[in-house]
Amino acid sequence: MSEQDNTILRLPDQSTARVPKKNFITAEDGLLSWLLTGDHKRIAMLYLISITVFFFIGGAFAGLIRLELLTPQPDLVASDTYNKFFTMHGVIMVFLFLVPSVPATLGNFLIPIMLGARDLAFPKINLLSWYLYVVGGVMVLATMVLGGVDTGWTFTTPLSTHYLNTHVVTTAMAIFVAGFSSIFTGLNFIVTIHRMRCPGMTWFRMPLFVWAHYAASILMVLGTPVLAISLTLVGLERLFGIGVFDPTKGGDPLLFQHLFWFYSHPAVYIMILPGMGVISEVISTFSRKRVFGYTAVAFSSVAIALFGFFVWEHHMFIMGVSNYSALVFSLLTMLVAVPSAIKIFNWSFTLQKGSITFETPMLYAFGFMGLFTIGGLTGVFLGSLGMDIHLTETYFIVAHFHFVMVGGMLMAFLSGVHFWWPKMTGRMYPETLSKMAAVVTFIGFNLTFLPQFILGYLGMPRRYHAYPPEFQILNVLSTAGATVLGIGYMLPILYLAWSLKYGPVAGDNPWQATGLEWQIQSPPLTENFTEIPIMDHEAYDYDWLEHKTKPEVTTVG
Repeated sequence: MSEQDNTILRLPDQSTARVPKKNFITAEDGLLSWLLTGDHKRIAMLYLISITVFFFIGGAFAGLIRLELLTPQPDLVASDTYNKFFTMHGVIMVFLFLVPSVPATLGNFLIPIMLGARDLAFPKINLLSWYLYVVGGVMVLATMVLGGVDTGWTFTTPLSTHYLNTHVVTTAMAIFVAGFSSIFTGLNFIVTIHRMRCPGMTWFRMPLFVWAHYAASILMVLGTPVLAISLTLVGLERLFGIGVFDPTKGGDPLLFQHLFWFYSHPAVYIMILPGMGVISEVISTFSRKRVFGYTAVAFSSVAIALFGFFVWEHHMFIMGVSNYSALVFSLLTMLVAVPSAIKIFNWSFTLQKGSITFETPMLYAFGFMGLFTIGGLTGVFLGSLGMDIHLTETYFIVAHFHFVMVGGMLMAFLSGVHFWWPKMTGRMYPETLSKMAAVVTFIGFNLTFLPQFILGYLGMPRRYHAYPPEFQILNVLSTAGATVLGIGYMLPILYLAWSLKYGPVAGDNPWQATGLEWQIQSPPLTENFTEIPIMDHEAYDYDWLEHKTKPEVTTVG
């Protein structure tokens, strides 16, 4: 071990990072050095670019869907093409954006730094996970170019196994490959959190962002293989006619639903838990308070992950399941709302009597709380047996899902990107324009999806491209809202790209936050820390921040 490696920093002050070390972002490095990198921060930036590209491709399909629904009759495309539009939209947005968005970008960038480590446990596997993600994404785009797939993103049998002559197997293989990217990322996070915390970083001194990713990683590692198995069986039955799901050959048509939703409902929490971790960091920072009930919020992440594996059958209430099992799963669905409610209430109490400021990340965090709460409350209707029978397969489902996942998750993602952008790039963005983007996004989202709750209650089926004329006014309003929402999503791309060259220099800790990531230089060094820190205070300790002294350096060994 070198002399430098023996040196431990008791808690690095901003000045200690001012050393002539190589920054992870340098103008001299070529493309090859990025494509072969083992640096978790560079891999996070590669993910950020890739995920952004897929987000706008998936969003383009959403725009085409809304254009088709401007009028009651199918004026834009034929029914088969419309089916491919919403399938490609769902596949890209769920598997290539929502699932990896926060973990692969912000999680990859921040978890080692938050823990006082120099990298993730397995840097090469981390790079491999990005390549698998890109390969899976390219395969999805290939199916789109070759003619698409029209099963819906849920690959429901027997549509996916027998009746459709589209690229089901290729798309399933693409998701299979991308799934291994999630498994490797989750495995890397779990090992890093267990084995690479710096001295003094106990479990209950970890940031809640890390707790949220730990819970989500467990879901990734345990749930994603079930999706891979179910899609493999779909491919085998489609190609070779084996009777896994075909009742004429001894198969069970409900088996695929059980397998798919056993993964896909926990996948909701793979998507939302990291976003909740972002919100904990942002609300604490901009209210200048320790998160109220830190321990309860930490354990609520684990509780959400645990309950997530026991509620899948509420997607199947109208599919012939027994009344007894439906009753049990309805109860479990209600219970899963409890740990989510703990987070909302604890964030609200954190805000109480806090020194609240309304920077852009905080505006997005407020947007998350509002949209996620609406999505969660409307989920109670779908967990109730009687209401679910009426609302299933209507636009109420579409609105509920988008409020939770797109409204909640995307607001959290944008909150996190704006919060840590100064740390990632060393540059600030135009505050007025970014605040305007947050407000436009919130308004556009509500204009888009609130009318869909009414459409669903009135009985308009989802995935139909023709509808009765009396539904047109609400569909026009939804399409107009989608236009506003699109503007809200485009603005951050423009001003964040502008900030890379022209943005003011951010400094090491522009928000005066307490996490380890804010005590090093911006952007971070390749090795993150010049000395390994010792965590000697609680997470979110703003008293420490106000009274901290110069770092004490000791030697180990």
